[in-house]
Amino acid sequence: MAEQCSELEKALNTLVTEFHKACTDNSSSMNVEQFKGMLSAQMPSLDKASSSEQGMAEILQQMGVKDGEGISFKNFWSLIQSVATKQFSALSPENSAKCTCRLL
Repeated sequence: MAEQCSELEKALNTLVTEFHKACTDNSSSMNVEQFKGMLSAQMPSLDKASSSEQGMAEILQQMGVKDGEGISFKNFWSLIQSVATKQFSALSPENSAKCTCRLL
Protein backbone atom coordinates (compact mmCIF):
# COMPACT_ATOMS: atom_id res chain seq x y z
CA MET A 1 0.00 0.00 0.00
CA ALA A 2 1.38 3.41 -0.96
CA GLU A 3 2.03 5.91 1.80
CA GLN A 4 -0.35 8.84 2.02
CA CYS A 5 1.16 12.29 1.69
CA SER A 6 0.30 14.95 4.23
CA GLU A 7 -1.24 18.24 3.16
CA LEU A 8 2.13 19.90 3.77
CA GLU A 9 3.93 17.39 1.54
CA LYS A 10 1.32 17.94 -1.19
CA ALA A 11 1.72 21.72 -0.91
CA LEU A 12 5.51 21.46 -1.16
CA ASN A 13 5.19 19.21 -4.18
CA THR A 14 2.85 21.74 -5.79
CA LEU A 15 5.32 24.59 -5.20
CA VAL A 16 8.20 22.70 -6.78
CA THR A 17 6.06 21.40 -9.66
CA GLU A 18 4.63 24.82 -10.48
CA PHE A 19 8.08 26.42 -10.42
CA HIS A 20 9.36 23.89 -12.96
CA LYS A 21 6.22 24.22 -15.10
CA ALA A 22 6.75 27.99 -15.28
CA CYS A 23 10.33 27.52 -16.47
CA THR A 24 10.37 26.88 -20.20
CA ASP A 25 12.95 25.32 -22.50
CA ASN A 26 14.16 22.97 -19.74
CA SER A 27 15.75 25.92 -17.99
CA SER A 28 16.45 25.96 -14.27
CA SER A 29 15.30 29.56 -13.99
CA MET A 30 12.48 31.72 -15.29
CA ASN A 31 12.22 35.26 -16.55
CA VAL A 32 10.04 37.95 -14.99
CA GLU A 33 7.13 37.33 -17.39
CA GLN A 34 7.10 33.62 -16.57
CA PHE A 35 7.26 34.49 -12.88
CA LYS A 36 4.32 36.90 -13.21
CA GLY A 37 2.32 34.14 -14.92
CA MET A 38 3.06 31.72 -12.10
CA LEU A 39 2.11 34.30 -9.46
CA SER A 40 -1.13 35.05 -11.27
CA ALA A 41 -2.09 31.38 -11.45
CA GLN A 42 -0.80 30.13 -8.10
CA MET A 43 -0.35 33.02 -5.66
CA PRO A 44 -3.07 35.61 -6.30
CA SER A 45 -2.31 37.62 -3.15
CA LEU A 46 1.25 38.18 -4.41
CA ASP A 47 -0.04 38.79 -7.91
CA LYS A 48 -1.88 41.87 -6.60
CA ALA A 49 1.32 43.15 -4.95
CA SER A 50 3.28 42.60 -8.15
CA SER A 51 0.79 44.28 -10.48
CA SER A 52 2.78 47.51 -10.58
CA GLU A 53 6.37 47.80 -11.77
CA GLN A 54 7.39 49.05 -8.34
CA GLY A 55 5.63 46.16 -6.61
CA MET A 56 7.34 43.60 -8.86
CA ALA A 57 10.71 45.31 -8.36
CA GLU A 58 10.25 45.05 -4.58
CA ILE A 59 9.38 41.36 -4.77
CA LEU A 60 12.38 40.64 -7.01
CA GLN A 61 14.67 42.60 -4.70
CA GLN A 62 13.32 40.70 -1.69
CA MET A 63 14.10 37.46 -3.53
CA GLY A 64 17.65 38.60 -4.28
CA VAL A 65 17.17 38.83 -8.05
CA LYS A 66 19.38 41.41 -9.74
CA ASP A 67 18.42 43.33 -12.92
CA GLY A 68 18.50 41.09 -15.98
CA GLU A 69 18.95 37.93 -13.91
CA GLY A 70 16.72 34.88 -14.18
CA ILE A 71 14.69 33.77 -11.18
CA SER A 72 16.25 30.60 -9.77
CA PHE A 73 14.62 28.09 -7.48
CA LYS A 74 16.77 29.48 -4.66
CA ASN A 75 15.30 32.95 -5.33
CA PHE A 76 11.80 31.50 -5.46
CA TRP A 77 12.30 29.57 -2.23
CA SER A 78 13.39 32.72 -0.41
CA LEU A 79 10.03 34.22 -1.40
CA ILE A 80 8.20 31.15 -0.10
CA GLN A 81 10.07 31.46 3.20
CA SER A 82 9.06 35.10 3.49
CA VAL A 83 5.42 34.36 2.66
CA ALA A 84 5.31 31.48 5.17
CA THR A 85 6.78 33.67 7.92
CA LYS A 86 4.26 36.46 7.24
CA GLN A 87 1.41 33.95 7.12
CA PHE A 88 2.50 32.48 10.47
CA SER A 89 2.50 35.93 12.05
CA ALA A 90 -0.90 36.79 10.61
CA LEU A 91 -2.54 33.51 11.60
CA SER A 92 -0.92 33.24 15.02
CA PRO A 93 -1.46 36.62 16.70
CA GLU A 94 -1.40 34.96 20.12
CA ASN A 95 2.29 34.23 19.64
CA SER A 96 4.15 37.16 21.12
CA ALA A 97 7.41 36.18 19.45
CA LYS A 98 7.85 36.57 15.72
CA CYS A 99 9.11 33.64 13.67
CA THR A 100 12.83 34.03 13.10
CA CYS A 101 13.35 30.69 11.37
CA ARG A 102 15.75 30.90 8.46
CA LEU A 103 16.49 28.25 5.89
CA LEU A 104 20.01 27.98 4.57
